Amino acid sequence: MKNLVLASVASLALLGACNQGGDSAGQNADEAVNATQDAASGVVGQTSAATMGANSVDGFVTGLATGNLYELEAAKVAADKATDADVKALAAMIDKDHTAAGEKLAAAAPAAAPNVAIPTTLDERRKGLIDNLKAATAADFDKVYLEQQVAAHNETLTLLNGFSDNTDAPALATLARELVPTVTAHRDRAKALLDAMA
Repeated sequence: MKNLVLASVASLALLGACNQGGDSAGQNADEAVNATQDAASGVVGQTSAATMGANSVDGFVTGLATGNLYELEAAKVAADKATDADVKALAAMIDKDHTAAGEKLAAAAPAAAPNVAIPTTLDERRKGLIDNLKAATAADFDKVYLEQQVAAHNETLTLLNGFSDNTDAPALATLARELVPTVTAHRDRAKALLDAMA
């Protein structure tokens, strides 16, 4: 079933990307591939957050830290490439809030999960998302960024909500509950801006 969902999402993203237009057949093909990768990443991330991340201390710390690193890197790219003032403002808010979230995780994790190393680099999936952001044209960047943000924040919410009642690491469960409103606000703002573009 997961493969069917993944294939359906990838097909829809590919069709949507092909209809966006562009300067050349090569550019259209690149945009289609990037859109498909982003859509597939969202499905993979949701599944990972719901299974591995929400069910283990190691998975939670790794998932939250890596997601946070992605958010900070994507916000930097958006600060340079976004053309819409509201998108730039969202990126600045995400940068500020995810910097604070990273600091809270760094403070809580050593005592709550002493055997878990907090990642300091992006995984390959999120590197691909950043590459796709960097490759987006000026005309498409804001939409690509917002679509990634909605998917990434949905993934993080799945992780946070799934871990929020964990009894093995109560300090991390408290952090998960504390971060839910901020992550929800980011997701909702990205979705509102994306809807306004439609």
